[in-house]
Amino acid sequence: MSSQDETPETPKTPEISETSQSPETPRSPDAPGTSENRLRKELPEEVRAEEARARENPESPDAEAEPSKPVLTGRQRLVKGLWPPRVSRAQFIVALLLFGLGFGLAVQVASNSDSDGALRGARQEDLVRILDELDDRTQRLEEEKQGLEDQRTELENSSDQAEEARKQTVEKEKQLGILAGTVAAQGPGITLTIGDEKGTVEADMLLDAIQELRAAGAEAIQVNGVRVVAGTYLTDVSGGVAVDGNKISAPYRFKVIGKPQDLEPALNIPGGVVQTLEKEQATVTVERSDKIIVDALRPAKRPDYARSSSQ
Repeated sequence: MSSQDETPETPKTPEISETSQSPETPRSPDAPGTSENRLRKELPEEVRAEEARARENPESPDAEAEPSKPVLTGRQRLVKGLWPPRVSRAQFIVALLLFGLGFGLAVQVASNSDSDGALRGARQEDLVRILDELDDRTQRLEEEKQGLEDQRTELENSSDQAEEARKQTVEKEKQLGILAGTVAAQGPGITLTIGDEKGTVEADMLLDAIQELRAAGAEAIQVNGVRVVAGTYLTDVSGGVAVDGNKISAPYRFKVIGKPQDLEPALNIPGGVVQTLEKEQATVTVERSDKIIVDALRPAKRPDYARSSSQ
């Protein structure tokens, strides 16, 4: 048959197989795959590479978890935080200042405790005696103050101020002569005798006695014929004590002019001169008298450079 009788073949349309790929539809952000891809993009390359190797070879030693660190106790964390110390320069200076302040306060408290200890152990009679001595000193200072005020009033009100001034100058010269040891003096006072058969009395013990007598109001002191003045010094020598270079030996006899009611209690206070000397096995006697003569004199020394400003 001819070709015209044959039915024309229609072109075959290609069948779309089920396995052909269709365009991917966009996934919602909530899909699990999307969040995983986003996290993978955010991770560094090294971390993703390690995760891939771990999935490929789960038994690899690199995939094993690192051993957990030991858990520290509270005390261990505290020690680790405090040591080694990290101190700045300002903190060090502040700590040093606080240490100095604390040390000073401790020393002050200790010194106050030592000074108060003797009074705590004293008897009631001794405390009363000490209070009386303080009252007498206060009264003596008030009398001196009143005397000076009276002298000023006399100078201001006197018709003949020049004559009054001369009289007061002469009187003041006598007082200064007594203090300087250039003139003799007499008056009420005490006699202190210290026996030293064991040879245990030293110069510092006699100096303590002189200082205690001066604090109690002694106006003139003489020791074994040597006048004691402001510049007197005592030293230990063989067989005794030297006063201003003059050797004296036991028994040491003090002639003291002053108020006996103040001088004697000052020597007998707890832990005072008498108790200290008795601990050294020395004998001490104190005698009151209405008239003590201090006649040991010191030569008047003219100063080399000092001159009176009134000249």
